[in-house]
Amino acid sequence: MADLPGAAVKRLIQQHGGGLRISGSAMGLAVQAAEEYIGRLAREAGAVAERERRKTIMDADIQRARESVG
Repeated sequence: MADLPGAAVKRLIQQHGGGLRISGSAMGLAVQAAEEYIGRLAREAGAVAERERRKTIMDADIQRARESVG
């Protein structure tokens, strides 16, 4: 089961996809892709925080992770 709410992903896809509808199977793939990206972002941001000897992920860690992850 997905952790990310499909409704939020669907809303974003419709907003940025020209208002087109999305099939159920495409929605599942989009949710999976979003969760994978957030996972990579979290791991990289966590690594940045650990290198700084912190136990809290800060804004700057997310920004640096975005540069690295894409």
